[in-house]
Amino acid sequence: MDVAAKDAAIARFLHEYPQPADASRSHPALHGCEKVRWSEFPGCPAAIPVLLHALLDQAVASEAQRVLTNTMFDSIAEMNPAMPEVLPFLLRLAGDPQVPERSGLLDRLVTVAEFSEPIEAGNEAMVLWFGSDRDHPEREQCRAVFVEHASVVAMLPEGLITAASQAKLRQAAGLV
Repeated sequence: MDVAAKDAAIARFLHEYPQPADASRSHPALHGCEKVRWSEFPGCPAAIPVLLHALLDQAVASEAQRVLTNTMFDSIAEMNPAMPEVLPFLLRLAGDPQVPERSGLLDRLVTVAEFSEPIEAGNEAMVLWFGSDRDHPEREQCRAVFVEHASVVAMLPEGLITAASQAKLRQAAGLV
């Protein structure tokens, strides 16, 4: 999906849900999200903070997750280069038991962990499908973010996602 299509998806979201909860503006997990220059990342719209804040609104969190996921994955095979910038906000939100749709957010984090796994240079089929790690530095950057936020991952309660998904997050954070 190109940036124009992503902008259009966010505009549709805002048309359907014009005012997510204002309380999210002061949530500590999102501190600094408006300072990131999102549009400087290839294929990333500037309105990412709108979606991040909407994740805190019970009425729109599920749809905000869907739009954010579609925005942060450029195809079925690759993440947007801005994912390492979004990831700390998502991890901190996942660590807050008051965040609505938390299990869905955790499922999306598992997807990021899976997409962040290194691709063996000698595996031609995987390199052809997913590209090399050299061409996708966001994978290594996301792995570093997971490790940096290992304390958040370690505190995630069991039962919100499957044991295999929990293990995938713990592995990505370097906890196993």
